Amino acid sequence: MTDAEILTDVADGVGRITLNRPRAINALTYGMITLITETLQEWRSHSEVSLVVLDGAGDRGFCAGGDIRALWENASAGRNVDSRVFFRDEYRLNALIARYPKPVVALMTGITMGGGIGVAGHASIRVVTDSSRLAMPETRIGFAPDVGGTWLLGRAPGRLGEYLGLNAVTMSAADAIEAGFADYLVDDERMPHLREALAERADPGSAAEVVLLFDETPPVSRLAADRAWIDACYSADTVPEIIDRLRGRDDEQAHAAADELAALSPTALAVTLAGVRAARASGSLEAALELEYRTSAWLIEQPDLREGIRAQVIDKDRAPQWMPLIPDAAELALGNELPDSVF
Repeated sequence: MTDAEILTDVADGVGRITLNRPRAINALTYGMITLITETLQEWRSHSEVSLVVLDGAGDRGFCAGGDIRALWENASAGRNVDSRVFFRDEYRLNALIARYPKPVVALMTGITMGGGIGVAGHASIRVVTDSSRLAMPETRIGFAPDVGGTWLLGRAPGRLGEYLGLNAVTMSAADAIEAGFADYLVDDERMPHLREALAERADPGSAAEVVLLFDETPPVSRLAADRAWIDACYSADTVPEIIDRLRGRDDEQAHAAADELAALSPTALAVTLAGVRAARASGSLEAALELEYRTSAWLIEQPDLREGIRAQVIDKDRAPQWMPLIPDAAELALGNELPDSVF
């Protein structure tokens, strides 16, 4: 087994990129982002590559997200400029995948969260399986959805985007399709056959048709079933108003959602709500990524991010001590002036 963090292969017209940190559920390092970008740039004009397949090594998941321990180390050591470079180049990769001139098939088996959504969620053909669990979990560490996550959340039906982003909800395969984070459902047991069929397809442009042959009708999404109370509550103007509406309903799920929000960073929640709604109004993924870049650069300077990562990853006591809401947090984050930009 090679120690390389990224494995690449070209055969029969298919370029395959495999994230290869299975012990870390393929969490993204800066080196991985660089290698994926370089590979995709090379394959743009590669005559032997007509289709790209993205997958992850191991049986736990496609990608658990970014390397947040490195984010905490940078913040603790005053090296936030290094984190900004990480974000900038990661967001450029997200846009590259979204605009790639050849079909990109993302196979989101198992866990796909955070940075993994940024890699797979903007692919032209997004496949989930029975084992898939997707999420934008950033608010749990005092951060906000990024990697184009606000763009996806802003285009989810109704107010699902606010709910998924604020509460860091984990989606099943059916939920992911309902929310617009995935396109097709394939049984885990049939995934090897799908890979084989993609390699053997007769028409280089028919990747979607091949996937459709394996597509299963998803079960009813829990998100779809819960739309009434989600839309009613998460359309409120502020997070405190959302919590009030949730607590005012005669619904155990709504009350549980309110309790979840009350336990998260008030500053991260305010920034997340504003970010999702700003992305909904933006005209392109690139515009949303620029807003996320400003937001991310502001949030890494705030104490709640360090505290959130400490509680979840470093000490693992799961007991963060959040700061009170920073006045005008959303305006400060989205309006953050930086010396550089993503594009």
